[in-house]
Amino acid sequence: MYRRPSVLAVVVVIMLTVAPMAQAITFGEQDGNGHPNVGAMIVQEPDGVKYFYCSGTLIAPDVFLTAAHCTAAAAAYGVDPHDVYVTFDPVLDETATLHRGTYHLNPNYGRAMYDANDVAVIILDEPITGITPALLPPAGLLTDMKKAKELKGQQFVAVGYGTLRDDKSGGPHALDGFGERYFAEQTFLTLKPYWLQISMNPSTGSGGTCYGDSGGPHFLGDTDIIVSLTVTGDTWCRATDVTYRLDTDSARLYLGQFVDLP
Repeated sequence: MYRRPSVLAVVVVIMLTVAPMAQAITFGEQDGNGHPNVGAMIVQEPDGVKYFYCSGTLIAPDVFLTAAHCTAAAAAYGVDPHDVYVTFDPVLDETATLHRGTYHLNPNYGRAMYDANDVAVIILDEPITGITPALLPPAGLLTDMKKAKELKGQQFVAVGYGTLRDDKSGGPHALDGFGERYFAEQTFLTLKPYWLQISMNPSTGSGGTCYGDSGGPHFLGDTDIIVSLTVTGDTWCRATDVTYRLDTDSARLYLGQFVDLP
């Protein structure tokens, strides 16, 4: 059902583009039904073939949260806004249930030097039943936690359908297939005005994301609160996750058009 380019080809594309197309789970575990509100973005391109683009999360019965560079990529490939689907099945195969929707672009994506505005949504044709949406953070949550010295040692959980890695050695040979929902635990590194940097260094016990996890959530500890989205990281997916914060004014200004904010 889904055409999957080779990992090396994906890496080359990402290195040549301004906005990386994806990041996947490294040193993680199969998620099964652990995070049923995390799904995959499937796009039908003009050639009629459905492609797996990115990961994302249900944040309202009919609103799927993902990264702006994922919807921007769909537009760049000439995809009609309504030719996009979401699935919440743990494995992407011919039996996966697809929910059709309409992708929305973020008009501020890529326009500011320091704030990428890398957040977007897909509005589903029909609301999803039987899955509890994840929660968005209140305004300034991470900033408040930093002021209270609560971020040092804080754990986060990344979830996505992207490329897998369980070998500490460098290079593309360590990256494997994708298409199954995985999760990984990781540890706080640095907080910046629009970015949350998280360790995914296996030598310190952390996992993280890789190609295909873009748009996927980073949950605060064992809560269902998404504090940031997977956006980019180091080329070989073994050091640092650079994630886009959702508790900022700009992220909330965009998301407030589609959901009620905490």
